[in-house]
Amino acid sequence: MNSAAPALTPTTRALAWCLHLLVIGLLSLAAVRAVTGERPHAGWIIAASVLCGLTYAAGPVLPGVRRSRRAAALWLTAVGACWTVLLSLSADGVWVAFPLYFLQLHLLPRRASVAAVVATAVVAIAGFAVHQDSFSAAMAIGPALGAAVAVAVVWGYQALYRESEHRRRLIEELTATRADLAAAQHTAGVLAERDRLAREIHDTLAQGLSSIQLLLRAAERALPQAPQNAARYVDQARQAAADNLAEARRFVAALTPSTLEGTTLADALERLCTTTSARHRITARFHLTGDPAPLTTAHEVALLRIAQSALANTVRHAGATTSEVTLSYLGDHVALDIVDDGHGFDPTLLPASDPETGGFGLAVMRARTQALGGALTIESAPGRGTALAARLPLTPPSATEPEAHP
Repeated sequence: MNSAAPALTPTTRALAWCLHLLVIGLLSLAAVRAVTGERPHAGWIIAASVLCGLTYAAGPVLPGVRRSRRAAALWLTAVGACWTVLLSLSADGVWVAFPLYFLQLHLLPRRASVAAVVATAVVAIAGFAVHQDSFSAAMAIGPALGAAVAVAVVWGYQALYRESEHRRRLIEELTATRADLAAAQHTAGVLAERDRLAREIHDTLAQGLSSIQLLLRAAERALPQAPQNAARYVDQARQAAADNLAEARRFVAALTPSTLEGTTLADALERLCTTTSARHRITARFHLTGDPAPLTTAHEVALLRIAQSALANTVRHAGATTSEVTLSYLGDHVALDIVDDGHGFDPTLLPASDPETGGFGLAVMRARTQALGGALTIESAPGRGTALAARLPLTPPSATEPEAHP
């Protein structure tokens, strides 16, 4: 309240107009009583009332009064001087002291406003006593009580105003925080969806294209000596391309993998092993152990993608002749084990992932298992084959469920 005044609200404008009307009414009352009461110096009383009213009216018109404390203090000094002249001429001027209290408390700093109110009350009491030719306690009670009421009202209003401003700032901060949180959640969702699509593309389209490339190379090598084998490789490459096209369309339609549509995970894995054995020089066999339990779509998608990626890595890098794929239901867990008899590798010496050469497979498989609260382990050594095990709980964290439903 004591700082530069903010833009007036409808409530503060109404209070300001009430204060203006009160000042005008009290000055008019002093002038009318001077005329009707045939008091001495009536003309001077009317002139003092008009001068005081004009001086007061200049305040709301001058913008500097609300913007500068110095200008407000000068204006209040001028109004106080005019009021003092009116009070010296008529005892009715004492009533104008009450609205002056509010002006001083509103426009001046706290300490200066209290000093101005006390000075105004003292002048009002002294001026009224001069016109009564005597002094009594009753003369001091009115102006003093008015000053106390004005201080209590204005300070109470200022406290409420500060509390209101504090709450308004808290609401603005809360709104800004919620907007930042929404933006952060949106960014996190975009990154999660981007990561999910990267895994899907790597485990399906990229692996499929790699298989097509291997089949076409085999057809190229077999073409001069064995045209029939070359034709078989080309036919398998065509079928692989058709399967990848179906996967791409499923991505666009945001559906589950086509290999899981209308079938179980075990059937999909068995068909994957059969297709791999038919297209490449490797024997892939599928085994099912335990009592099958219902799996969420997220579990089925993750396990199928891990199997696809692992078998693709076996074909491309392991030089294996056999691969055993085992799906095991272990009560509250489900496990997928893939073991081959290839030349193996040192898991601690894996090359860094590269957009040109690949190397994303193991990282993607590990990300899939971790997203469902599971674990991925790899056991391998040069010349001793590779064993990969993905273990998932049947009740994954709820936060990971939306991954299967983009």
